[in-house]
Formats: sequence, C-alpha cells, structure tokens
Amino acid sequence: MGIDFEEWFHPELIQRHMITESKKLMVVNGIDKILDWLRKNETFATFFVVGELLELKPELLDKILDGGHEIGFHTMYHSRLDSSNFKDKFVDEVKKFDIMTAKKSKGFRAPTFSLNYSSAWAIDVLAENNYQYDSSIVPAKTKLYGVPNAETKPYRISSSSIDRNDPNAKILEFPLLVTKFFGKTIPAAGGFYLRVLPLKIIENTIKDYNDHNSPATFYIHSWELTPEYMPRVPLSFIDGFVTYHNLGKTLSRMDKILKKFKFTSFKRYLEHQ
Repeated sequence: MGIDFEEWFHPELIQRHMITESKKLMVVNGIDKILDWLRKNETFATFFVVGELLELKPELLDKILDGGHEIGFHTMYHSRLDSSNFKDKFVDEVKKFDIMTAKKSKGFRAPTFSLNYSSAWAIDVLAENNYQYDSSIVPAKTKLYGVPNAETKPYRISSSSIDRNDPNAKILEFPLLVTKFFGKTIPAAGGFYLRVLPLKIIENTIKDYNDHNSPATFYIHSWELTPEYMPRVPLSFIDGFVTYHNLGKTLSRMDKILKKFKFTSFKRYLEHQ
C-alpha cells in the first residue's frame, strides 16, 4: 500500500489550470486522520511524500515513522520525470530528501507515474543513491502514463530495461495493479480507478494476483482520503471528472478493500520476503 502524500495543488491536472500562485497548505492537515484510519484497519503503508511538504511541515516525518509506516520519495515538487531538463534537478532533489529524512527513504514513486523510456535515467540515479525499489510502472497505457508491455509481477528494473527483468539490476520494481476491462488492459491500483470502477472488479483482480503469488500493488492519494481539505478548482470537464468524481466515496471504498485484504508497506513486505 502506497499513499502518495501530496497537496491539493500538486496533481498534474490541477497544475494545468492553476491561475494563482497561492498555494496554502490544506491536505497536510489530514495526516492524523489518515494515520488513525490506518491504525484502525491494522494496516501499514509507505508514504511517498512530496519533499517540499517535509520542508514546510517537518513534523510529518516523525508522525509517519512513529506510526510504524515507511517514508518514500515523490520528488520535491511533484514534477514529472520526463519534464524538460529535469535530470540534473532530480539528482539534487534525491540528495536533499536524503538529508531531510536521514537516509530513511529507500523507495521512490514518480509523480503521475512518469517513469518511461525517456526518463529511464532516473533508475540509475536511484541506484547510485542506495534506493532499493521503485513503484512507478503501470503496465497499461493511459493518456497520462503507462508502459503497456511491462511485467505485472515485481522484477529487477534498469535504465536499459524498464519493462522486463534485468537480473543484474539493483532496483526492484513493484508495478501497479492492472486488470482487463472489455478486453483492454487498464489500471486498477487505486486513485481514479478505485473511484470509477465497480469495486468487485478491483477485488477480483487483487484475488487473481494473490492466486498467482504476486503482490497487488495499490496506491491512494492523501487528498482522496481527506476530501474535506481538497478545494474545488475550476477545471475542464474531463480533468474535473478525473479529479473529483466520487471523491467523497474513496474512504468507504478503501475501507471495504482493507477489510477483505491485508496490505502492508513496501519495506515490511520486503523484510517478510
């Protein structure tokens, strides 16, 4: 279970429509609610945190770790890896996050799952900075992201092989959960797809992964779990639908999933294995 811990202004579809530089922190105020929800469900998670939030609210780190959860890296400002000239910035950001977290972060998730063939260099940077795993590959194609030919089980990933196992690679990839829907492979790992797909489809997909001895890698955004802190930004119809559809039902849907399946953090899963 990965929680992409980010603010209301971080999602790419909102950044497209931002007309003001006013970025008042709001979603961070939901950290206690999220931690309490996880505790009640006896669930541990990896919090992939946008680094600037730790800069502004350093107490977030202790709260996450004290709850038995894991800290992971989600870039400093929720920037796409395939953004123009981002490579040098990313190198500096990884080192900065290491200092902020006392090198406790061993896992990474690319914002908007933007690890692809053009941004595969990021794997080398992670390996050079002693990261152990990544969870940025979605083995399906959408308008925003996806590596449709990627393996669906965890595999060793390298900059020269992002979709197939490289036995010599240092980084372990945890690809996100996908399923078949009317013959087409689509994401089923959480986020918008948790809010729009029939819950039974997601539950059956998790069971299918488990039956094949493969972990179902799931994610949810902090702002989806705390819709009371998520302001309504004027968006285009499609972007608004993807961002806000069934937002108020996310927590109850997640509750049903956590009552049927046992999830844990990436670190605890690796230690158990």
